[in-house]
Amino acid sequence: MSVKLDEKDMAILALIQENSKLTAKQISKQINAPITTVFAKTKRMEELGVIKSHRAILAPEKLDSGTAAFLLASVSYRAKIDDVPVSQRVVAEEIAKFPEVQEVHIITGDWDLLVKLRAESVDAVGKFVVDKLRLIKGLEKTLTCMVFETVKETTKINLPKKRTFAKRIT
Repeated sequence: MSVKLDEKDMAILALIQENSKLTAKQISKQINAPITTVFAKTKRMEELGVIKSHRAILAPEKLDSGTAAFLLASVSYRAKIDDVPVSQRVVAEEIAKFPEVQEVHIITGDWDLLVKLRAESVDAVGKFVVDKLRLIKGLEKTLTCMVFETVKETTKINLPKKRTFAKRIT
């Protein structure tokens, strides 16, 4: 399905990426459009899946989750015990169930999965890897990369500068 987003749509997206708490009235003033237009455009973009969600971005260090790690994981495509095929996607979905896990990506290269994890300490990351992650059926090996400092972390998407564009939505 193809969807067209115009200049006003793009302006709304740019504003709500910066501050999702903006009211329709505040947005309408900033983009010089009626409130009803802002409501209609926002609702349309939500229905089309362009706007997936509205969320608060929390400070993990203030909530006992200040330690971040990226984990690389390799999947054994056959279970060693019963030689049953193991799906990379199923392993990724199992990892995604843990509340400490923020992201799971199926990747190319020497590793199969990239996992972003938040925990209270380095010890907690270690316990997660040893006591939870490595117990998942089909996981062959892992590599843990501790984050010393985060220079940039964002959910923001770089929006095209074109006035009108068509983009395939899947």
